[in-house]
Amino acid sequence: MDRAEFEDAVRDALDDLPDEFARYLDNVQVVIEDEPAPALLRSLGLNPRRDTLFGLYQGVPLHRRGGTFGGALPDKISIFYRPLVRAFTSPERIRHQVRKTVIHEIAHFFGLDDAVIRKLGY
Repeated sequence: MDRAEFEDAVRDALDDLPDEFARYLDNVQVVIEDEPAPALLRSLGLNPRRDTLFGLYQGVPLHRRGGTFGGALPDKISIFYRPLVRAFTSPERIRHQVRKTVIHEIAHFFGLDDAVIRKLGY
C-alpha cells in the first residue's frame, strides 16, 4: 500500500467515527509518520531493535482535564506508516489494522488504558 492509500485509510477510519465521539476531537491532531523514532521507543520502555508502534497518543486525556484546562496545544495521535505496512501485507488487512489503531489511540484520548482497550478488541 502506498502512502496516499494509507492516508486515505486513516481518513476513512476518522470519518467512520460516530458523531458522539468525533465531536470531542476538535483539538486533536492526527498525523501520519513514517516510523517511531528510536528515542521515542526507548522513552516508552521499548527496544528499538525488536519493538515498534503502530500508533501513539500524546496529550492530556479528557478525564484528567479540569475546569481550568484550556489554551493547550492540540493533543496528537501519530499513526506510523512503515510498521503497519511491514506487519500486514494485504491492503484489506492494513486498512483493518489502521482502523483498529486509530480507534485504539482515540480511546486513550478518552482515558481508557491498554488493558481495557484490548478487552474491547482494539
